[in-house]
Amino acid sequence: MGWRLVEAQHRVATLPLVDTLEEQELLERLIEETEPPVPEPCRHLHWLLSTPFRYRPSPHASRFRRAGDPRGVFYAAEREATALAEIVFWRLLFFAEAPDVPWPDRALEFTAFACDFATARALHLMEPPFDRDRALWTHPADYAACHALAEAAREVEAGLLRYESARDPEGGINLAVLRCETFAARKPRARSFRIWKVFFAASGVRAMRERPADAVAYGRESFAGDPRIAAMLWERG
Repeated sequence: MGWRLVEAQHRVATLPLVDTLEEQELLERLIEETEPPVPEPCRHLHWLLSTPFRYRPSPHASRFRRAGDPRGVFYAAEREATALAEIVFWRLLFFAEAPDVPWPDRALEFTAFACDFATARALHLMEPPFDRDRALWTHPADYAACHALAEAAREVEAGLLRYESARDPEGGINLAVLRCETFAARKPRARSFRIWKVFFAASGVRAMRERPADAVAYGRESFAGDPRIAAMLWERG
């Protein structure tokens, strides 16, 4: 099982543009028709699962996906807390690279959900022989070795990479899904959906979940292992 967090903006973003729910449904269908087609192996999946495989290649690399690579990767984590730490890190990195952008005056909202995986071939990077190259798999910014590994994994049709999070202060485990066939069910777990509200400020980050109740705080030092965050301007307008 894996957890993933996404921005809670789907459908809500179109609501102010219409007068009724029926009009919103029509608008959502029209928007869907303009989107790139879902790849054939992923068409049976719920949109939350298929989206990372659908859209045009990103000009920015991720840990197991080269910039411009048309093949998607679905990133998740074994624990909800690790998935939360990952998304908080990436939002902080945005602010680190945009020092003139003020902190949000309200909480950012994210939806957490869980899904199941099943594959005959997976690589566990914390186990031999891969663990000897831990520094490569967890480097904060250099993904070259990870890209080469992902390419080799695809060649042998591995469906999943299990690896140590380079972002989670508690050292959680991440999952990288390389193939849509790796999903054990076409939809996320029905009872897994949870809403997180995340507050960014000069003192750090606070994340709150109402049901079930939970709260997590990340201080300025939480992600300082990454030099880009360590050098970030925290005091801003």
